[in-house]
Amino acid sequence: MTFSELNLHEDVLSGLDAMGFKNPTPIQQAAIPLIIDNKDIIGCAQTGTGKTAAFLLPLMHKIAESGASDEHINTMIICPTRELAVQIDQQLEGLSYFSGITSLPVYGGGDGAGFTREKNALAKGTHIVIGTPGKLISHLNLGYVKVDQLKHLVLDEADRMLDMGFHEDIMKIITHLPKERQNLLFSATMAPKIRKMAKEILKDPEEINISISKPSEKITQVAFLTYDAQKIDLVKHLLRYGDIPSLIVFTSRKSKVREITRALQKEGFEAKGISSDLEQTERENILREFKNKLLPIIVATDVISRGIDVDNIDMIINYDVPNDAADYVHRIGRTARASSEGEAVTFINEDDQENFQKIEDLIEAVVRKVPMPASIGEGPEYNPKKFAGRGRGKKSYGGKRRNFKKR
Repeated sequence: MTFSELNLHEDVLSGLDAMGFKNPTPIQQAAIPLIIDNKDIIGCAQTGTGKTAAFLLPLMHKIAESGASDEHINTMIICPTRELAVQIDQQLEGLSYFSGITSLPVYGGGDGAGFTREKNALAKGTHIVIGTPGKLISHLNLGYVKVDQLKHLVLDEADRMLDMGFHEDIMKIITHLPKERQNLLFSATMAPKIRKMAKEILKDPEEINISISKPSEKITQVAFLTYDAQKIDLVKHLLRYGDIPSLIVFTSRKSKVREITRALQKEGFEAKGISSDLEQTERENILREFKNKLLPIIVATDVISRGIDVDNIDMIINYDVPNDAADYVHRIGRTARASSEGEAVTFINEDDQENFQKIEDLIEAVVRKVPMPASIGEGPEYNPKKFAGRGRGKKSYGGKRRNFKKR
């Protein structure tokens, strides 16, 4: 199937053609006709499946077909992170080149001048607003946001927003919106909390499920059983003995971002860290360097696990096993995008073994456990039942710390 067979507006097709897109992905094939037909949707698709275009393209089509003015907000897209808001807006800018559809990203982390720019734009009007929950509420509460003629509401990465505690904020935003509107909810998982939210917001929704929680077959997945005190040396070992031009190291704690980044820089590796502690402009600059291949290594929290669109990332290292099994799929989904292949390496300490077993249950596969390098020493045994219930936060040094070799 080609995009032209989906009967999209000619200006939208021109944008797709200019960007080199010819064939829709499965989620796009399923969602676009339903959205054009004004159906509410609950869509489940993992990262890297083309989900963003699956809702942007039909909404752009409807705006172009109706000739809607940008003096009022036609569509509001709510997403969990600043990075994802920027990414959606950038994709929209590229696709809308021939249609004249306007958009505005709204997110926290900026200065007072940024807030004023957002306020002026929201008061004037724009076709599509893409924002994070907290910042949208700040503007809506001040009364100048033109949502009285809003036609479409999109909740992107809904499961992530609920995990981050945004349910109440989302429901507050909805109280400002017209009751008659089309609602589109996209999530990586179909957990009970997602179905509950869907019942609260959506009307007789159509359900789409595409490749739920399955990593790409092009990703080579391996794991090391390691004590916490071995992890830094293990990262250095992988970098020293492997040709890895592009790498993301994911950790679950902001404090670890700084620690890992400093350790790599001390060894002469070009690395920078990203966490919510950085100003938005700093985060954007680092991501831009990484995307343009000017920076080979970034160390990050899950703040970017669903908010970065970069091709040809060679390896993902999970320095910590994520608490949520679905986050594992999102993290390693940063590699092996488009037609490329990639590697995903996970460090499993005693405390994380139970969580990693849940990941293997979710992806319906056993990840190969690789022996630790002899120079670093043995790691803990793999016995999830023995270590069940230990939980994160306890030190996992074990009894072999004296054997660790400083590199």
